Amino acid sequence: MPNIINDIKLDFKDVLLRPKRSTLKSRFDVDLFRDITFRNSKLAYQGIPVMASNMDTVGTFEMAKALSKHGLFTTIHKYYTADEWKVFAIRNPECLKNVAASSGTGNEDFERLSMILATIPELTFICIDVANGYSQHFVEYVRRVRLEFPFHTIIAGNVVTGEMVEELILSGADIIKVGIGPGSVCTTRMKTGVGYPQLSAVIECADAAHGLKGHIISDGGCTCPGDIAKAFGAGADFVMAGGMFAGHDECGGETIQKNGKKYKLFYGMASNTAMKKHAGGVADYRSSEGKTVEVAHKGAVESTILDMLGGLRSACTYVGASRLRELPKRATFIRCNQQINNIYGPPM
Repeated sequence: MPNIINDIKLDFKDVLLRPKRSTLKSRFDVDLFRDITFRNSKLAYQGIPVMASNMDTVGTFEMAKALSKHGLFTTIHKYYTADEWKVFAIRNPECLKNVAASSGTGNEDFERLSMILATIPELTFICIDVANGYSQHFVEYVRRVRLEFPFHTIIAGNVVTGEMVEELILSGADIIKVGIGPGSVCTTRMKTGVGYPQLSAVIECADAAHGLKGHIISDGGCTCPGDIAKAFGAGADFVMAGGMFAGHDECGGETIQKNGKKYKLFYGMASNTAMKKHAGGVADYRSSEGKTVEVAHKGAVESTILDMLGGLRSACTYVGASRLRELPKRATFIRCNQQINNIYGPPM
């Protein structure tokens, strides 16, 4: 029998962070680096836990090189070969602590992942990525990867509810990707009617994960640095973004010239564009759940990184958090129906 949950669920656009008295003198005093030890792999991580998505236009080796300089993380898309990984690892060994190799859940995916990890033993992060993390097949694949790679840190998702977070952690995952439908080029909610408002999903899933000493990634829904701050304030250990990193020199995807201006193609990994590129087209038993857009070319990603980190440091000073890990303890959210004044148009 159908059931309705009447509790209000919120998205990033529905709240603001309330400022609090602070002893911080400057944004410079805020420490954005986190030290994390993972539940199942027992490995330690140190870095700024902002991630580029494993979309093939965003999770590139070029992006990883740019982000790693600032301590940020990149989940590399799954379409690089083991030989391409080998070249990247030889040329950029310092980046390996800030990247993950991605995998789907097919036998070919497992073989490709195994070959990459055998080629590069220094690579310790695995990202197992599917649109629907609720299938038993996905859970069994996570168990298979954990059995085969007991000392690697496993990222798995996507899900949006606490019970599935717990299931995946107990099945061997260390970090759970949280988010169904909030992405800028995802159409899952429109095509299927399935999803969960991202802020509430993060709050509930973080609570479930932390009770088991696991961790979560808020994946999708961030449109500006303020949203990244809200995700961390809600309890996310990592925040993953795709659209915010799109359109830069370091991105993959076709570059288009229109009326003297440059654009980069950006598309969801369940879009017609992605499936034609990687699978020969959309299978007749399914529909596309992503869209393709043309993003104005933004140049090097460096300025975007600095803008993200500057906004995050500023958010911490407003609520009195001297370290990023303190942000959830200092965060109080205020529900609102308007956040910005658009009299002169949306912010650039």
